[in-house]
Amino acid sequence: MIRLLVAAALLWAMPLPVAHAQGPLTFADCDLVDGHGVPRVEAQCADFAVPENHDEPQGRQIELRVVRVEARQARRYDDPVVLLAGGPGQSAVDAYVSMRAAFAPLNRDREVLLVDQRGTGSSNRLACDLAESELQLTPEPAELRRMATRCLDDLAGRADVRFYTTSDYILDLEQVRSALGIAQLNLIGGSYGTRVALEYLRRHPQAIRTVVVDGVVPPTLALTQDHARNLGDAVERLFATCAADAGCRERYGRPAQLLRQLRERLARAPMATGYPDPVDFTLQQGELTRGTLAGIVRLFSYQPESASLLPLLLAEAGQGRPQALVAQFGMLLRTLGDKLAHGMELTVTCTEDLPFLGPQAEDDGTLLGSMLTEAVIAQCDVWPRGRLPEDFKRPLRSDKPVLILSGEFDPVTPPRYGDEIAQTLSSSRHIVAPGQGHIVMPRGCLPRLVSEFIDTADAAGLDPGCVDSLGTMPFFLDYNGFAP
Repeated sequence: MIRLLVAAALLWAMPLPVAHAQGPLTFADCDLVDGHGVPRVEAQCADFAVPENHDEPQGRQIELRVVRVEARQARRYDDPVVLLAGGPGQSAVDAYVSMRAAFAPLNRDREVLLVDQRGTGSSNRLACDLAESELQLTPEPAELRRMATRCLDDLAGRADVRFYTTSDYILDLEQVRSALGIAQLNLIGGSYGTRVALEYLRRHPQAIRTVVVDGVVPPTLALTQDHARNLGDAVERLFATCAADAGCRERYGRPAQLLRQLRERLARAPMATGYPDPVDFTLQQGELTRGTLAGIVRLFSYQPESASLLPLLLAEAGQGRPQALVAQFGMLLRTLGDKLAHGMELTVTCTEDLPFLGPQAEDDGTLLGSMLTEAVIAQCDVWPRGRLPEDFKRPLRSDKPVLILSGEFDPVTPPRYGDEIAQTLSSSRHIVAPGQGHIVMPRGCLPRLVSEFIDTADAAGLDPGCVDSLGTMPFFLDYNGFAP
């Protein structure tokens, strides 16, 4: 009874949500929470119904989650900033919560508009209940086909997965923009979100004021097509900076050689090990395989903080202590499984990339090899595909202001992709952040530069000199960190 009274008192003391109507949407006050359920951002949330199949407007409807984050000061501009999340399969709302500090300069006097892409977040999420073994890099196509078939069966009845493509989302965004009476948007796309941003610009240039693309996926690219090459190039350049540093070289010699020796050892036999779970410290059993090694190197090389650990982890495993590598890989798999809607990812990939994918001889002998390509092909054998516009893979030509951001050591969307799209975007500018990996907008002075670009719509007028202060993070020489 005491608990009920306390709960009632707390509910009485809580302010009731306030509804705000804007066109056909009714927004209510809400909190955006982080991965632990902790409120991080005060916002206004609404649901917006759209046809699952835009060619059948009277057919099945799905609800999109639409979120407005009001300007912190009096709003001076009517052109909001729209964040387009990566993946494919990440929620825009979740991405914003994790990057909210980078949006602070923008959100001072501009609203941020978030629309969870259909199939992600709270927009009819196409999640697959994947076992940890199914998330690992595996060359077994039969197992992958079974996983995709089971996921498709689980989604039957609530989604026709053919209609969860990039093109479908762009139609959704246009309906939201029209319903809210917004003349123009400022798009910020990261990773796969850059594909969405560039395709939106292709289809509706009049609706776009500026575009920022961070970690570029060129329209001509098939996702996973260059992953093996890009990872190999990035790791080679990253490890070269260790070999050029006296302290790192003395501790590890040449990390590229450590990686090569460990790969050769694992080609003969995996390394079984027990390890404490990094989250709950329970004792687990696992093994370090070539696939595990490729996965951990790939995922750790995305950000300089984790990349700086790689020589230490490789050295430990090479000396017969693979526990840290195996434990970190298991934790990363669980995190990715929670964040990405795999069903939506498959629809995008099978529709937009599979027709242009195939094994490449140059991948032989690389760390990733053809594992990712083979995994995509196997799952797409059973996954339905949507429609792909005829010009979807053509280079985009535009004179709209576009700011292109890349990380020097990005293992998935390297700077050469930014150079490629800049050739056909006449009002663009490409800034490469030294020493950085995948997604650089939160780094150093870049939040200020992005805000300045969106304020002025002038990429050429930016002074990117402050970006030069970024650089390679020192490598860990032991688990206490790097040497002073």
